[in-house]
Amino acid sequence: MKGRVVPVLTADNADDAVRACEAILAGGLSSVEITFRTDAAVEAIRRASQLDGLIVGAGTVLSESQLAAAVDAGAQFAVAPSTNEAVVRAAHQSGIEVVPGAATPTEIDRARALGCHVVKIFPASTLGGPAFIKAVAAVFPDVEFVPTGGVNPENLGDYLALPSVLACGGTWICEPALLRDGRFDEVERRARETASVLAA
Repeated sequence: MKGRVVPVLTADNADDAVRACEAILAGGLSSVEITFRTDAAVEAIRRASQLDGLIVGAGTVLSESQLAAAVDAGAQFAVAPSTNEAVVRAAHQSGIEVVPGAATPTEIDRARALGCHVVKIFPASTLGGPAFIKAVAAVFPDVEFVPTGGVNPENLGDYLALPSVLACGGTWICEPALLRDGRFDEVERRARETASVLAA
């Protein structure tokens, strides 16, 4: 995973995914998480992975078969909403970085026990936002967190100000409605806006 903000992209077709990824790159961001929420995911990952300068990961990875398909398509990291032991072990065996999801201290500790020291906090805003992450970071100093779920331009800075936050994931940069409406100019604008915040 590269960059402090990872746009989370869900596309109905690979063409839209590629155009959105091109807009993300043009806006100054260098990574994307393409979710397994549609049948287009594998082809979208395959084609996006061919774009120079873009680090492509697979998101919403819930099974070993999805992980294998993502790796075969060229994904460089995998993100899950939960901590599935089989998925984590398969990722380690394949050599791909995996970021499992957690919503409680017990789940964070389970991810640690499986050898994961970067953990996705999901759904971050519902769990208490930056205050929750600050609290769990105090007892898990060896873990870095990737909050996702409710992260937006208004609270992004609050998350990134926490030393334990490695990166934030979010859908606001490339919302599915923007892709459906062909608003790739807006995707680029939001990516550029986010990149400027990171550079400040």
